[in-house]
Amino acid sequence: MFEGQPKGLWALALANTGERFGYYTMIAVFALFLRANFGLSAAMAGTIYSTFLMLVYFFPLIGGIMADKFGFGKMVTIGIVIMFLGYLLLAVPLGGGTVALIAMLAALLLIGFGTGLFKGNLQVMVGNLYDDALYAGKRDAGFSIFYMAINIGALFAPTAAVKIKEYAETAWGYSGNDAYHFAFAVACLSLILSIAIYYIFRSTFRHTEGGKNAKDQAVQPVEELSKEETKQRIVALCLVFTVVIFFWMAFHQNGLSLTYFANEFTASEASGVQSMPFNVWNLVAIIIMVYGLFGFFQNKTSKGKTYAAIAVAVAALFLGWQYSNLTGSVKVSAPIFQQFNPFYVVALTPVSMAIFGSLAKKGKEPSAPRKIAYGMLIAAAAYCLMAFASVGLPMPQTEIVNGEKVAMHVADVTPNLLIGTYLVLTFAELLLSPMGISFVSKVAPPKYKGMMMGGWFVATAIGNQLVMVGGLLWGAVPMWAVWSVFIAVCLVAALFMFAIMKRLEKVC
Repeated sequence: MFEGQPKGLWALALANTGERFGYYTMIAVFALFLRANFGLSAAMAGTIYSTFLMLVYFFPLIGGIMADKFGFGKMVTIGIVIMFLGYLLLAVPLGGGTVALIAMLAALLLIGFGTGLFKGNLQVMVGNLYDDALYAGKRDAGFSIFYMAINIGALFAPTAAVKIKEYAETAWGYSGNDAYHFAFAVACLSLILSIAIYYIFRSTFRHTEGGKNAKDQAVQPVEELSKEETKQRIVALCLVFTVVIFFWMAFHQNGLSLTYFANEFTASEASGVQSMPFNVWNLVAIIIMVYGLFGFFQNKTSKGKTYAAIAVAVAALFLGWQYSNLTGSVKVSAPIFQQFNPFYVVALTPVSMAIFGSLAKKGKEPSAPRKIAYGMLIAAAAYCLMAFASVGLPMPQTEIVNGEKVAMHVADVTPNLLIGTYLVLTFAELLLSPMGISFVSKVAPPKYKGMMMGGWFVATAIGNQLVMVGGLLWGAVPMWAVWSVFIAVCLVAALFMFAIMKRLEKVC
């Protein structure tokens, strides 16, 4: 599964893991912070949240254009520095007044622009590793591994955000609003780790950085395409970009309307077996068991099989020990639900790689565009689950606390609803996101790689701006109707994708 990959993949993946850990630590509590600290309505908090996500994914277009001229590596480094300044500003507790609001907006702009320089260009560098004919056949698997590494950082982020906030409140006596800033400060530390990994292992991927001053250029000469072929590829990519807009509009409700649902409609306590998924170390144990089982059956040596079996046994014993020591109930905080999507990504990546690897050997693996279309259908199914379970639920309500509107907890829906929804959404994500990035890196005309990867992120940016729809609908229509909107857009996008499938597969 992991054999035969270029060494630079691991360094770039780990550098991205550090950055993503900080980003998702901040995102886990950001929407709730906006409402608590500034007293904003669900709609206004959703608008700010979605606009920030839009900036994070729009600026890679600018970053890609700059990288095509100055080099990918240089933009990655500058991006980390700018992000660090943004997170540092966000970490300063300035209260809930006008100055604090302006400082927060400035911080969001810095984080968005810095991410734009860093995120897309790092992924182009990953794609450049596979321009070498030695690794060309491992591109999709490489991006799946890279995507998995991103989610390792995201897996621990919600727990880190919740725990550091609670610690600041209980041990240091900070108020709930000020305690949020300690979660934001974690992002600063993660960026220091990220840049350290990048430069320590730079020799393994330096040839992918590009730019006039790069010591080593790409191992393959730049492919020259005709104007007609260049046009066909760009048009095909733009059609895919149009479709993924609607996926991200639906998927990134995890930080907005799905978090609102967790906060206002989901049981706030869990006990017994139900409480075990809310401990991140239990999820890590499950991941170890999954990889251990794959290692046991795929390893060709008895020594390797023995190590894999030991790992599975230790993880199983740990889970048994955790279960035997369960007492009482645990508090279920709304942001903690965001750990399930990255958990599923990490746990299911070897499963998806094994399935598609098997299909590839038989010559039956679906093309990247077809995987994307299937992903849209599965995303629609996830929101069908939410819509069905939301029939009969009351409307969201607010109450006045200390002169400010605060969201009320109005129902105790089982946490399994959101846990299951995130599972289905993750299946969709694994079909769409890593495959889409791989498709862009493969199909993009060589002279426009940075720009085209930026185009992928612009589509993501537009989708993220549309995330605000969840906030605007919240409290305005019945709960089942909120989710039905996302069912509709995913189905329409999937049908459009199937309609243009032949055109897309022609350029693969």
